[in-house]
Amino acid sequence: MLLRERQTSDGLLVSVCDPDCLGETYVEGEIELDVTEAFYGGEEAEEVDADAVVDSLTRASVANLVGERAVSVAVEAGIVDEERVLSVDGTLHAQLLWM
Repeated sequence: MLLRERQTSDGLLVSVCDPDCLGETYVEGEIELDVTEAFYGGEEAEEVDADAVVDSLTRASVANLVGERAVSVAVEAGIVDEERVLSVDGTLHAQLLWM
C-alpha cells in the first residue's frame, strides 16, 4: 500500500491507497473519486505494510483510504466501521476523522 503523511495546522493528514488505484478515477452516479499522484503518491509516499498503515491511522487526525487492501486493513484493525465504507465503481473508499 502507498502511505503518505502530511502535518497540517489541524493535525496529521494520512492518505493510503492500493498501488493499482493510483492515477485512476472512479465514477458512480454523481460521485467521482480521483486517486491522484498529487494527493496519494509523490516522493513523500512510501510503500508500506499493514502494520505501518495501522500505526499511521491511529496517529491521524484525518485520513483518506482507497482500495480493497487499504480499506480492509483499517476495517480489520477496528479503525473504520465497515458499514461506513463506500464502494465507488467497485472500488472501496473510506474517510476517517478523529474528533
